[in-house]
Amino acid sequence: MSVVELHDAYIMQDVNTILQKVTFTLEKGEFAYLVGRTGSGKSSLLKTLYADLGLGAGTGTVAGFALPRISNSSKVPYLRRKLGIIFQDFQLLFDRTVAENLLFVLNATGWSGKARKQQRISEVLMRVGLANVAGKMPHQLSGGEQQRVVIARALLNEPLLLLADEPTGNLDPDVADSIMRLFVEINNSGTAVLMATHNYQIIQQYPKRVLKCEQGQLVDSAVTPFQLKNEF
Repeated sequence: MSVVELHDAYIMQDVNTILQKVTFTLEKGEFAYLVGRTGSGKSSLLKTLYADLGLGAGTGTVAGFALPRISNSSKVPYLRRKLGIIFQDFQLLFDRTVAENLLFVLNATGWSGKARKQQRISEVLMRVGLANVAGKMPHQLSGGEQQRVVIARALLNEPLLLLADEPTGNLDPDVADSIMRLFVEINNSGTAVLMATHNYQIIQQYPKRVLKCEQGQLVDSAVTPFQLKNEF
């Protein structure tokens, strides 16, 4: 089963074509890195997959939703319930506790029942190794702990696919490694992961399929093997 399937897709930013003729498939439970220099199209591709940007041309499906039809439609929230989206800058709400941050997402995605929601919050925090931080404010946590909360938030709806945009970009190497081990564990449990990264060391340490944005194209190591260098 494919969780992402693009064919001759054009990735656009306003009226500019960022990537053209993008064709790739990501299967259920697969893990792939998305690499490329700053401005090469990584974030634009991820935004297209979660329907923040419209597909310029071509065809694509994500978690069973057809991308050309979904942009600016009422179906976008339903697509995003199938996805976990992890941002480099966390995007936590700093005026409320960790538990309240997670509750906000559960309420926004249609969960009901106070006890059920509390149980789910406890489950995801335990999953990321933060069972004791529910009552803390985000500013009381380290950067690594904040990123774990963001991952917990992304796991709330048991997503088919995690889309992660530079999730270790602001973290020191030891913390980045612990976050990466968590991603591998989540992937091993059956969730597909597409991770944009500049971290060459992580790719060396945890080798996976690589999709590279380069000169307006997407090169897939599963189709055209290439030598990855520390150049992005």
